[in-house]
Amino acid sequence: MAKVVLAYSGGLDTSVAIRWMKDEWGMEVYAVAIDLGEESDYEGIRKRALDIGAVGSEVIDAREEFAREFVFPALKANAVYEDRYPLSTALARPLIAKLVAEVAVREQADAVAHGATGKGNDQVRFEVTWACLFPELKQLAPIRDWGMSRDEEIEYAKKHGIPIPVGKESPYSYDTNLWGKSAEAGPLEDPWVEPPSDVHQWTREPDEAPDEPAYVEIEFEQGAPVLLDGESLSPATMIARLNALAGEHGVGRIDMIESRLVGIKSRETYECPAAVVLLAAHRDLEGLCLERELAHYKRVLELKYSELVYYGLWYSPLRRALDAFMDCTQETVSGTVRVKLHKGNCIPVGRKSPHSLYRYELATYDQADRFDQAAAKGFIQLWGLSAQTAEQVRRDAEKE
Repeated sequence: MAKVVLAYSGGLDTSVAIRWMKDEWGMEVYAVAIDLGEESDYEGIRKRALDIGAVGSEVIDAREEFAREFVFPALKANAVYEDRYPLSTALARPLIAKLVAEVAVREQADAVAHGATGKGNDQVRFEVTWACLFPELKQLAPIRDWGMSRDEEIEYAKKHGIPIPVGKESPYSYDTNLWGKSAEAGPLEDPWVEPPSDVHQWTREPDEAPDEPAYVEIEFEQGAPVLLDGESLSPATMIARLNALAGEHGVGRIDMIESRLVGIKSRETYECPAAVVLLAAHRDLEGLCLERELAHYKRVLELKYSELVYYGLWYSPLRRALDAFMDCTQETVSGTVRVKLHKGNCIPVGRKSPHSLYRYELATYDQADRFDQAAAKGFIQLWGLSAQTAEQVRRDAEKE
């Protein structure tokens, strides 16, 4: 009997997939769940796979690897897809795919499988990663192959006694890791409908958040956060703590129309408290420490970096090359940012750095001013000379 190692989340799709691959394809299914943080019951997930019919099940704790090797490089690149999505799920998939395939090699399995649909981005992220790193393994996509609707999946689960965390009364599909929690399906599929209050699990309603703001200080070293309010924390611990604090103040909700790689527009909702805070703080510190032309050009490459991650091309030469560029830009991005969290808002309100390019004597308008204002006139004349000449030639031609 052929053996397949399944990237198992414990949700509806992958739970049904265990039974379906066993019955329809006659395969032994080995389930692997990857702990990337903020999911409370991985032991329950492991046991659920066995109860459904998996021949083996395990959980791999990859929280620190995820935070250090995936989240922090993306943070240095200010990676946000379409200006809003911090790429929480997109960053997780290449690591999950790699670890699942490593188990497949260890277990001498014939294939690897994922629970993505044919409409989504995750199928690309899983399969491109496997093709790059483990081309010898056969790839299976049972959810894409069977073509069941979500309601049909729920009925299949009920018919076969498969324990699942959703039902017709609570139809949401969640994906969770340290960098964010996504929700889709049910009423969220109507982009005109405001997300129901029961969708959000990490963040308070902003108008119900504490009346008094919270202030947090984040210290960065070469673009990576290292201290939270003066305390040294591991990357995963810092992110988890910020998720709790910022979520308490209603920070981190994202509701957007997203352009999927396959060409579909989808309505997506996310809760990313720590990501929103750390990205805001990091950008603010870069504003203090990066020279203008470097900062502006970095923005161009940040867009490309975000697209590569979203499109499933983490293991690509361009992403590695861009990481080298980003690391170079971060050599002076060290310092501390003070952030105010209040009623859903995240506002950097203070920043300092030993590499600060802010000079009081150049910026001030008081008597300490050392800027040579007399030099400005000649600068303006030369700066505008090219545009001035071209415009004058254009006007002369119109007169002819």
